[in-house]
Amino acid sequence: MEDKRILYVSSEVVPYLAENEVSLMSYDVPKMINDQGGQIRIFMPRYGNINERRHQLHEVIRLSGMNLVVNDMDMPLIIKVASIPKERIQVYFIDNDEYFKRKATFTDEDGVLYPDNDERAIFFAKGVVETVKKLNWVPDIIHVHGWLAALLPVYMKHYYKNEALFADTKIVTSVYTQGFDGKLHPEMLGKVLFDNIPEEGVKNLAEPDYDNIMKASIAHSDAVIIASENLSPTLKEFINASGKPVLHYVPKDKFAEAYTNFYKNQVL
Repeated sequence: MEDKRILYVSSEVVPYLAENEVSLMSYDVPKMINDQGGQIRIFMPRYGNINERRHQLHEVIRLSGMNLVVNDMDMPLIIKVASIPKERIQVYFIDNDEYFKRKATFTDEDGVLYPDNDERAIFFAKGVVETVKKLNWVPDIIHVHGWLAALLPVYMKHYYKNEALFADTKIVTSVYTQGFDGKLHPEMLGKVLFDNIPEEGVKNLAEPDYDNIMKASIAHSDAVIIASENLSPTLKEFINASGKPVLHYVPKDKFAEAYTNFYKNQVL
């Protein structure tokens, strides 16, 4: 994978958030490619429970300052950056006071999903793409992890379909069992359609539960990785029927070779 450019877009990454299936793989896979001589970037949201001082985040003024429109509202985009110690890996943080200042990731202290998680997902997807455009960094592959990042393939295939920068970029989505209970905002579909996304490809978002959000991501990806051992039968069936190249679950001690071969032989 030497000199290949891979953009990792994740809702959670260690060491910035607690260890779980998504956050660990969102660190281990980029590290593996980095060790092979690949060029990587990682993007994640800058949640308010990330300790900026400890992790030495700082704002990148030249990348910040633009506004993104979410559901007809202008929302300022702030970009921060940090380096993972010892790994020489840069992590970019998508930030906005309205969406990400609160001191938790997806739910309040009672475990209730934030009502604007749908808008946060839209903002994150747009923020990543706009920042990569400003960096003028052309990824060979964009690899998506976690449900809050799941709208990125949708926006890449429609909202940004005419961006010459990404003409040859392939999108891979990793699908995990780790999701959320309940549903996001009932108006989520309308907010996505506001951006002129064709309804046919995202109509499942009328019922914005975890499975349907992941189905939208899978449908707009070029390849899929089943990243959890016990994926729901509904998602397994959808993935198998998608006709996309699929890497089935491999245990963590064997993922490096399997992921590398999948990138080389099924994606690039």
